[in-house]
Amino acid sequence: QVQLVESGGGLVQAGGSLRLSCAASVRTFSRYTMAWFRQAPGKEREFVATITGSGGSIYYADSVKGRFTISRDNAKNTVYLQINSLGPEDTAVYYCAAGTYITYPGRNRNDYNYWGQGTQVTVSS
Repeated sequence: QVQLVESGGGLVQAGGSLRLSCAASVRTFSRYTMAWFRQAPGKEREFVATITGSGGSIYYADSVKGRFTISRDNAKNTVYLQINSLGPEDTAVYYCAAGTYITYPGRNRNDYNYWGQGTQVTVSS
């Protein structure tokens, strides 16, 4: 069983930045591909970014490419999402997810077995 706990969300002005963290309680963290998804009010949960266990392969949704950076520290069992140049369209609950059998490039939410509870990001204009 994998438990994921996100943190780092909050209220930020447009143009600002945040760093989200997701801590995993699992002994073999490096075996898991990790991803971030987000869900805005009234919308479906959408893919944001994914990173393989070694960190060697990373993939972003087109809507965040160039503004968001996913990274991981396997020694700390933590994955991060640095989000810059925030706009109101980025307002959502951000979820981290973990899985071991991921179909490339990792944007299918059904591939992920474990999910955190989410952290709210609200961007004011």
